Amino acid sequence: MTAERLVVIGGDAAGMSAASQARRLKGPDELSITAFERGHFTSYSACGIPYWVSGDVGQRDDLIARHPQEHRARDIDLRMRTEVTEIDVAGQRVRGLDRDSGETSWTGFDKLVIATGARPVRPALPGMDAAGVHGVQTLDDGQALLDSLDRATGRRAVVIGAGYIGVEMAEAMLKRGFEVTVLNRGEQPMATLDPDMGRLVHDAMDGLGITTVNRAGVTAIRTGPDGRVSAVETADASYPADVVVLGIGVEPETALARAVGLPVGPHGGLLTDLSMRVVGHDNIWAGGDCVEVLDLVAGRTRHIALGTHANKHGQVIGSNVGGGYGTFPGVVGTAVSKVCDLEIARTGLREKDARAVGLRFVTATIESTGRAGYYPGAQPMTVKMLAEYRTGRLLGVQIVGRDGAAKRVDVAAVALTAGMTVEQMTALDLGYAPPFSPVWDPVLVAARKTVTALRKAGTA
Repeated sequence: MTAERLVVIGGDAAGMSAASQARRLKGPDELSITAFERGHFTSYSACGIPYWVSGDVGQRDDLIARHPQEHRARDIDLRMRTEVTEIDVAGQRVRGLDRDSGETSWTGFDKLVIATGARPVRPALPGMDAAGVHGVQTLDDGQALLDSLDRATGRRAVVIGAGYIGVEMAEAMLKRGFEVTVLNRGEQPMATLDPDMGRLVHDAMDGLGITTVNRAGVTAIRTGPDGRVSAVETADASYPADVVVLGIGVEPETALARAVGLPVGPHGGLLTDLSMRVVGHDNIWAGGDCVEVLDLVAGRTRHIALGTHANKHGQVIGSNVGGGYGTFPGVVGTAVSKVCDLEIARTGLREKDARAVGLRFVTATIESTGRAGYYPGAQPMTVKMLAEYRTGRLLGVQIVGRDGAAKRVDVAAVALTAGMTVEQMTALDLGYAPPFSPVWDPVLVAARKTVTALRKAGTA
């Protein structure tokens, strides 16, 4: 009996999780597995790169969950520094390019997993490819940034973008002793929050000594005589820079898939069914940052680049490829971050998200503390909640604060997944003791106030 041939494109979270899970279910006599990774590292935490750059994580290898030799010990033919440059869907083969030798070769497959990840958004502006301008998506990117910081003659960093990556990299630059300016095209930092909650993040960043400039669209990167970045230009001003970090976000890396006509969604990610099989292709699966997923609250697909989802996708794909069964039903859009000691969290829909899908809603915002007010160390926390008009169904929660603020969003994420109303949430039996929460947890206080808002609107 000839073993089936599985080919995996991408050696990080989704790809190697899929390969590893498939190997657990089928031995090498039943399933041969070949994986291609164009970089130097496998199975690492891209989400941890800002903390490595900042010095909070001491060594690059601390971010690596499994080295290539560990995968090879499990009978996975892992080919490092080999980039897949072409997929032949009809011929069931992929072309690999050895990035060190320049040699190319074809590898056949019976089943294919596409886990090509995402790439940092890099606008087509003058100077964007100059030395000293860095996107941060892979360990190679992180190492290049650290090397650049060592070469920088000055201590001025400009971060372009103020989303999760932008604020985390702003903190990293601050901890590295740089003077930090964040240029944000939007109304407030953290566009994943509503502007009123983003304003809290802006105030905190100002308090840390980070200069945040909103409504600042970058027009060009200026360079010095040595070809290295010297300033970032906007329509209104010029900001001196010895290093520039791109925190604009990422977009799905789907060039290979697009070239052969695989289906992509409105955000550029591959479209899959619940089993993570690419729509219309029985022997091709995709997962991780290169796919779109169903938003369970909005009822639409969206692109979310998070390691949590990528690892789940890989487990589902590996189970299905290996003869088992798994599905990925979708997400509610939960994410957390921090800038120094300020914690930022959101789940579900923002106001503009709700409007975009035709939902009417009410909102409520409360101020509370993470512990009982009299307990030492109690810190302020702001919680904003959205609920659907008439039904009272929870639509979204945003939290900004300190002292354990971020992980409180998990309560709301579970409530969203369960389709709970805000009135049902007020009766949740949450843990209480003064060191951990007030008698009324901030999330429950927000739920109570949202119920009141619904009653005032005549809907409850």
